[in-house]
Amino acid sequence: QAQLVESGGGLVQPGGSLRLSCQPSGSTINHQSVFWFRQAPGQGREKISCISYNGRVTNFLDSVKGRFTISRDSAKDTVYLQMDNLKPEDTAVYTCAADWECYYEGDHFDKWGQGTQVTVSS
Repeated sequence: QAQLVESGGGLVQPGGSLRLSCQPSGSTINHQSVFWFRQAPGQGREKISCISYNGRVTNFLDSVKGRFTISRDSAKDTVYLQMDNLKPEDTAVYTCAADWECYYEGDHFDKWGQGTQVTVSS
């Protein structure tokens, strides 16, 4: 699915920061809730958080609480994931997905991105 595009990934040292962006391609996400997921090598997909169409943010994955924040800028039709104090265990492919409600617990999201690699070196 190429309806969402993630950017901002890369290689950083432990303790460093990255800001990931999620923006639509040929559509809008301003009226949708946007999720951030990650999947580490050999691991299942983890839901990091979600920001609703009204700006409310769901509880974060326990392992990233206090380090990651999510926000959106409607003028830019973009959702961000700010990642601070990165750890080697944060190494994963990070993807965004959009649907109508943050309480959605299924897998059939309206839009998916292809993912961006985040590598935190040891």
